[in-house]
Amino acid sequence: MESISSHLASFDPVLALAIFAAYVIIDALYAYYTLSVTQYHALSAATSGLIIHLLLAFGVINYIGNYLYVFPLALGSWVGTYIMVRREKRKSL
Repeated sequence: MESISSHLASFDPVLALAIFAAYVIIDALYAYYTLSVTQYHALSAATSGLIIHLLLAFGVINYIGNYLYVFPLALGSWVGTYIMVRREKRKSL
């Protein structure tokens, strides 16, 4: 088992930022995907689902190699969901 020092040594802040951004997009797209499915918009639902899975694979591939990438991943997920829910709430007012 690798030590935390080896994970810290291989931790790339630029890659962490890319993972964060990818998961902001994933969660925003997931909200969009859900709305598209419930409104029977097949093309937009299918396209957003495709992009979601490609970005998910990017995140998984990276955090399998270094579990420290789970932190920017989780934070990006939170931010993406928060932004989309706030956006939808404002639209409904």
